[in-house]
Amino acid sequence: MNVEYSVESAAEAIKAVKAQIAKAFIGQLGLVDHALITLLAGGHLLVEGVPGLGKTLLVRSIAMAIGGDSKRVQFTPDLMPSDITGNIILDASSGRFITRKGPVFTNLFIADEINRAPAKTQASLFEAMQELQVSLDGESHPLPEPFMVLATQNPYEHEGTYPLPDAQKDRFLMKVLADYPDIEEEKTMVAQILAGTTGAELSVAAVAPVLTPEELTGIQKLVSGLRVDPAIVDYAVRLVTATRKTPVLEAGAGPRGSLALIRCARARALMEGRDFVLPDDIKALILPVLAHRLTLSAESELEGSNSRMVLENLAAKIEAPRS
Repeated sequence: MNVEYSVESAAEAIKAVKAQIAKAFIGQLGLVDHALITLLAGGHLLVEGVPGLGKTLLVRSIAMAIGGDSKRVQFTPDLMPSDITGNIILDASSGRFITRKGPVFTNLFIADEINRAPAKTQASLFEAMQELQVSLDGESHPLPEPFMVLATQNPYEHEGTYPLPDAQKDRFLMKVLADYPDIEEEKTMVAQILAGTTGAELSVAAVAPVLTPEELTGIQKLVSGLRVDPAIVDYAVRLVTATRKTPVLEAGAGPRGSLALIRCARARALMEGRDFVLPDDIKALILPVLAHRLTLSAESELEGSNSRMVLENLAAKIEAPRS
């Protein structure tokens, strides 16, 4: 049965989802919040970090908590686009062509180590991420709702990685860094994992579904309807356009950056039980929403600048509207 959510009841539902995630994924609360903000905003998330930090476990926990399906594909140099999207094959018994849908037809698609695959394979996700559909042999197949890509990538310094094309990075609503847990979180994690098990596998068995995919889709629609004051829109656009006028940047963020800031700010407002966006919502999301959309000039990189420093400097200079 469909449930009509208010902002307050939706915020409580997301708190319940977070509580379920915490049963399997310990710590890194900022990463959890950003993943849920991205999901509520109907976007896709790119997570960078060394292997073994639980990135896949987080997605599996989210999928379990919302009662949805998740599928994981390990990206490798020999992975083909059809291994993700599917293809048309000839059924020998009937002599007819049939559609074999790939693993992207799911609620939460985990593209593990996406930057280990070449650009052609990475590009196979473009249509799915932008239009929520996949074309096979000229026929469009809609993806299930909700749909989210959570891609993980190793730092570019790691051997055997391919930089993501700018067009692909721009399709990710946010990019966040997964860091090592602090010592207390790691002790709790080790004790929990080894309680009665070998510790070889990280389990999501303790996570119970507290939403259905249909209910989550309803909350996403609620998020998209939250009011945003014109002054907040002006603030977001001023921040984004300022990146295009910064000398240390070869390329700033495009209009998708402005849209992404507002979409994520709405989701953050709902998670805090508000039906309106504050300037603080924009400020809190500047780095994860915009940093991966910027291209530093070669000179500024040699001088030690990075996207984070540029955005922090811009945020300090550009006046926010009064709340």
